[in-house]
Amino acid sequence: MSPFENKGLILGIMAGTAGISLMLIWYRKIRKPGAAVRIPAFIDVGNRLNSVGLKNEAPNEQGAVMVLHGRQLQILEKLNGLLLSVDELKREVKFLKEAIPKLEELVRNELQGKGDVQRISPSHRATKRRKAETASGATETTSSEEAESEGGYLTAHTDSEGETEEEKGCMKSPDAIVKSAEEEELFNLLQKVDNLHKGSEDDKREGFRLLLEKDDEYENCVDFLWRLARAYGDLFEMTTDAEEKRKYVTDGKIKAEKAVQLDARSAESHQWFAVMCGYMSQFESVQNKIRNGYLFKEHLDKAIELKPQDPFLYYLNGRWCYSVAQLSWIEKKVAAALFGTPPTSTVEEALQNFLKAEEMHPGYSKYNYVYLAKCYKDLGQKNNALKYCDSALSILSVTNEDKEAQKELEALLLTLKL
Repeated sequence: MSPFENKGLILGIMAGTAGISLMLIWYRKIRKPGAAVRIPAFIDVGNRLNSVGLKNEAPNEQGAVMVLHGRQLQILEKLNGLLLSVDELKREVKFLKEAIPKLEELVRNELQGKGDVQRISPSHRATKRRKAETASGATETTSSEEAESEGGYLTAHTDSEGETEEEKGCMKSPDAIVKSAEEEELFNLLQKVDNLHKGSEDDKREGFRLLLEKDDEYENCVDFLWRLARAYGDLFEMTTDAEEKRKYVTDGKIKAEKAVQLDARSAESHQWFAVMCGYMSQFESVQNKIRNGYLFKEHLDKAIELKPQDPFLYYLNGRWCYSVAQLSWIEKKVAAALFGTPPTSTVEEALQNFLKAEEMHPGYSKYNYVYLAKCYKDLGQKNNALKYCDSALSILSVTNEDKEAQKELEALLLTLKL
């Protein structure tokens, strides 16, 4: 409705009201004195205009005119308010007409997952708030009013916005799922071979077979490689054939060396590379034996630095110290000629390492007791030597290493009882 039409409507209403007023004055002039004034038609009109009614007017004409003018002003005020409301309504309609195309585009983009503007309903904001409070030990209930969304609608992204980072992490891509499945398979394999390594000789052979089957698949996995090197060491210990021993230790050294190259911070990789170097010295010339001795010590020290709580490493260090202390004069001269400075150690240093292993793990191994007895014998402490011989005798010979320790123990006891 245009402003011109509004003004016409107002003038029409005013003219009609003035006419009614004149008719009422004329009627009052011709009515009988004392007669009751009743204008049900006018009252009915007033009721339709927001229950604005006319009361019985004063008997005099001047009072009636004043009352009617007052009512006219009230009616005009009501009409003016109505017109203002109509103008406001028109503006709202115009705004909605302009917003509808944008709203359609927004909803379309959100349904396609491309919405830049997303609305979160109070219920979902409450969900996020409750999750945060639950993490700190607080609980809170949400009223039913919060179940309604702002503006009375929910977007396609509302649910996802209420998710925590942990929940989003559970929604993995197919590549991540495949990777997780492979990791789980590897984990189960490594756990199984670890258990087999602690078992009988047949168990160790089975563990070696399982690892060998997966060698190509996990050839670049550090945790797999050092376990395969350890399995080669198990077979080296179990076999008595010299050629088989050489083959096992050669292949095992290659696997351990690759593991070290892949991860220089892997204590187990350094540990089993050192062990392979020690095994190799049994088949090498004096020159290569000394070279492997240097490699053994270098990687053993690194393993102890990375894993200082492992008694096996101190046992190995004790073995190295004792072997160096027993080097002949010619071997020391060859080492000095080849490497400038020969390795040096003493029986006392070897003893401290064996004692450290025993302290960390009492009854750690039969061989550890045998070497403790050897150290005390070399230091002239016969009683302590016999004490540890008795400790070694208390341990049953299960593995080939235990059987070899038993042979050395029997020979040592003969020298101590002389």
